[in-house]
Amino acid sequence: MNWLIALIVLNLLLTLGLGGYMEFRPITDGVRAQRWWKCTLATNLLVFVVASMAALLLGMSDALAQQAAAPHGEISVGLGLALLGAGIPTALATFGAGLAVGPVGAAALAVIAEKPEMFGRTLIYLGLAEGIAIYGLVVTILLLGRIA
Repeated sequence: MNWLIALIVLNLLLTLGLGGYMEFRPITDGVRAQRWWKCTLATNLLVFVVASMAALLLGMSDALAQQAAAPHGEISVGLGLALLGAGIPTALATFGAGLAVGPVGAAALAVIAEKPEMFGRTLIYLGLAEGIAIYGLVVTILLLGRIA
């Protein structure tokens, strides 16, 4: 399990280092830079997602196995990873709601500028887009009730 956490930390440090390097020495050739960025970002994302999921999956089993054995007030590595895993639905749902609210809000403002009487209908559409975040929060609360 520690090697997975080390892999995630190494991946983050390399990403930060690459960002700093590219800030001071950017690639000037547009076509080459586009191909290079696609490969680099795809590899980075793949390593990060696979290592994170593996750490969370292994951590969930550790958390459920060590929960009874750990004294109160002490959080094991497995329980900590399980709590991080429980927060992922809220994070992803909030990200999805942000992606949904952006275009819906822009379209709503355009419609309201032309027809002010459509204000109520556009609020309903914005509420539906923001409801995605509520679903993620509900899933997280259910997972926290299962873990703790």
